[in-house]
Amino acid sequence: MSKKVILYRHIDSSNVNLVEERLGKELIDYEGKEVIIDCNELEYISSAGLRIILKIRKKFPETKIINCNQAVYEIFEMTGFTEMMKIEKKYKTISVDNCEVIGEGANGIVYRIDPETIVKVYKNFNSINDIVKERERSKEAFVLGIPTAISYDIVKVGNKYGSVFEMLDAKSFAELLKGGESINKLVKQSVIMLKQIHNTENIHNDLPSKKAEAVSWAKECTKILPEKIGNKLLKMIKEIPDRNTIIYGDFHVKNIMHLENENLLIDMETVSYGHPILELACSYSIYEGFECLDSKNPESFLGIPQDLCRKFIKMTFDYYFDELDDKEKEKIINKIKIISYTRLLRRQLTHFDKKDDKIQKSIDYCKKYLIENVPVVDNLYF
Repeated sequence: MSKKVILYRHIDSSNVNLVEERLGKELIDYEGKEVIIDCNELEYISSAGLRIILKIRKKFPETKIINCNQAVYEIFEMTGFTEMMKIEKKYKTISVDNCEVIGEGANGIVYRIDPETIVKVYKNFNSINDIVKERERSKEAFVLGIPTAISYDIVKVGNKYGSVFEMLDAKSFAELLKGGESINKLVKQSVIMLKQIHNTENIHNDLPSKKAEAVSWAKECTKILPEKIGNKLLKMIKEIPDRNTIIYGDFHVKNIMHLENENLLIDMETVSYGHPILELACSYSIYEGFECLDSKNPESFLGIPQDLCRKFIKMTFDYYFDELDDKEKEKIINKIKIISYTRLLRRQLTHFDKKDDKIQKSIDYCKKYLIENVPVVDNLYF
């Protein structure tokens, strides 16, 4: 349970005693630890006002401040308050009603709100920390040379939050494909981006390990696979070589935007590090693997015909492994599929009702693929 108090207009030496007296009366009978200081109507606060907040925080250690306008937030930031306690900005509210959906990932949906601007709306209601972290990763990725769009504002969209990007006349690769752009040209451009990402060293101490995530997929799958096959699958995933290079994690045609003469990624929340085969397995899931759940799933998600989904991922593998002969390429693609169906099987086991006939059929499909193919490979890397 928390107690909210409100700060109004200007607080400086001329009125600080009155403000402190009012707040003292409002908090006199409160015995909790969290006080929420609402600054929605606060325009300025001096050092005298800041000392009031310090006194409140000393008595109520879980005090936090919300709804700061930019000027007030900058005062808290410059004086070090943002490092001492949780302080939230006041965000502009926008609507995405009737806006075109141009992209979607695991945690957010991207809308075009006008010809110059797009917004990624996070599905999680409590996403501010995720947005801030993603913005920082986007900036750092940009510095490293990874072509990514950088958010310039955070907004409220209903009861959720969004990150705003300026993307003048930009179109996603999915839109370009639907408009008749050459698939060969777009696949080549996407593979160039993918290889650039996979050759970028990870310098983020807080990036998660994709291999650790894949190990968790396999552990879940061992619960329903024959013991020998489950153990081999888990062992092979653990033996995937450690790589300290970047993995984008959600690489598909809706997340690649063409802007004038460059291509940019619009979503950095799934960035991790690890071996590229883990990235390729995730992409295969999106373009083709999810057919095991619903034959139209990739088409409805990516917004391009199903045959184009299959063609795009096949050509991606062809260009990514262009130096290999067809036989070697096919061996690697089978390994990619094994990892992909491990991921999908774990997802169906943990995220859905197994009593649903459609879910059970997809579980059976993934399980059958793994039972048939795990025994015929010696490792899951290239």
